[in-house]
Amino acid sequence: MASDRIEILPSATLAPARKKRDWLRLLRSHTAVIGLFLILFWVVLAALAPVLPIQSPTDQDVMAMTDPNPSAAHWLGTDILGRDTLSRLIFGARTVLVVAPLSVAVAMLAGITLGMLAGYFGGVVDTLVSRLSDVILAFPVLVLYVILIANIGPSVLNIIIATTIASAPGIGRIVRGLVLDLKEREYIAAARLRAESTLYIMIVELLPNCRGPLIVDACLRIGYTIITIGILGFLGLGLPPPNPDWGGMVRETTTVINVWPMMSIAPSVAIVSLVLGFNLLADGMREAFKP
Repeated sequence: MASDRIEILPSATLAPARKKRDWLRLLRSHTAVIGLFLILFWVVLAALAPVLPIQSPTDQDVMAMTDPNPSAAHWLGTDILGRDTLSRLIFGARTVLVVAPLSVAVAMLAGITLGMLAGYFGGVVDTLVSRLSDVILAFPVLVLYVILIANIGPSVLNIIIATTIASAPGIGRIVRGLVLDLKEREYIAAARLRAESTLYIMIVELLPNCRGPLIVDACLRIGYTIITIGILGFLGLGLPPPNPDWGGMVRETTTVINVWPMMSIAPSVAIVSLVLGFNLLADGMREAFKP
């Protein structure tokens, strides 16, 4: 009878309702909301940086060099060259909020591609991708970053390249594990019976069902990348001067930190708050996207 007929629908048919439910659960998470607030705080400041009533991050106040403590003219004080700390923090946020997400996006694209190929086809493809991932993951992450940046030079493009090389294998492993499980599901068999192409199955059927863990992982990786950019800046391998660099701002204060601690406290708090925001958002997403 018609009432007894069972039809297997493609996963894309159920996606809109499920996405709406997941995002509503996310907005009800206090952890996610706090994390989103911290991120939006820096996003808004960075977006409004050109129109805010602040000094240029490269302008020098010669008089402030002798007393870089906070004042009416410089709310967070200045650095040792007389440049306004608040201005450099805000303009530095613009760099961080572009470089970190862009780096992770490129790494995610590479990792998802490798993981999809390895998990779906298996065999020789899986072996080659897995062995290549093992070689890269054998290096400590920070050491790998330093080796890459020290050899190819500090720049935005090179930071993106280094992040992709260091992060793509880990992302690929996550995707591979998910695909190995998902490709045995009934809706994948139904897609094959409908004679769908391999590319269609990967993009329309498999990828949307990997989105939860991947979105959470992306948020965490953005936080890790922000820390890495800060560490590279502290080691002198960050963005070249005079670009505002939060890690570089901390490095410049190492000789005067006992006398003028605000020089290092301000950029350190900026890094911590932004990384905390992405970590809290990832925790909220983990709960919201839980099956």
